[in-house]
Amino acid sequence: MEIRAAVARHANRPFTIERADLEAPRNNEVLVRIHGVGLCHTDLIARSQFIPIPLPAVLGHEGAGTVVAVGCDVMKVRVGDRVVLGFSSCGACARCAEDLPSYCRHFPALNYTGARPDGSSGIRIDGKATSANFFGQSSFATHALSHERNIVKVEDTEVPLEILGPLGCGFQTGAGGVMRSLACQPGSSIAIFGGGPVGLAAVMGAVIQQCAVIILIEPIAARRQMAKALGQPMSSIPLWSPLARRFAPFRMTVSNLPSRPVAVNRSWK
Repeated sequence: MEIRAAVARHANRPFTIERADLEAPRNNEVLVRIHGVGLCHTDLIARSQFIPIPLPAVLGHEGAGTVVAVGCDVMKVRVGDRVVLGFSSCGACARCAEDLPSYCRHFPALNYTGARPDGSSGIRIDGKATSANFFGQSSFATHALSHERNIVKVEDTEVPLEILGPLGCGFQTGAGGVMRSLACQPGSSIAIFGGGPVGLAAVMGAVIQQCAVIILIEPIAARRQMAKALGQPMSSIPLWSPLARRFAPFRMTVSNLPSRPVAVNRSWK
């Protein structure tokens, strides 16, 4: 079928909107009409070739939409279902067996190479195969091919699909870091650096975990106000405040991946 896609053709250059041909879904694949997609920093570093996906490529990994076709082996969703697209995992390795798909042994091959496991691409532009299957979706397009394993059905029929895409990456990064990786305990304290989608998701995760003190360090006032509206009273301070400068020697970054040990990285200036 003919689709339109935002194509990354050159490193650090703007995306171009182009017509492309998308294959019909294979046995375990799902064809989704994209209602909305988030723009993540990972998409930009793939375009800039920090992640060396072959260009031209159709990127995008925070998609949400409606199922329009399914492969013959797909049982999880059906045509008309509202879905959010996530990352790919094999479902067969030891980490996947432990319900840790983010640590899938085959994660790089399944998400970063621009191709299916057999080396094929589901997208062609001007008759030439184009890198796709980015995070198992390549959702910078009107339609995307995804896999049954990384599709999540949205049961709520009222919530607008066009805003749900970041649940597939940014929101699970922030909330997962607080709720799963750090597993913050009720009554604990947490400092969160940055109030973008990931940071605000971390704030919401901290509220759910019943953290007693939630400090958000964020230079943009509107984001600080948004954080205050998300639940429990908290401290929200600009980056240049004296309290923020006390944190200046180091920055704590938690992994978005669910894990048993605490995952903390300190990068010293």
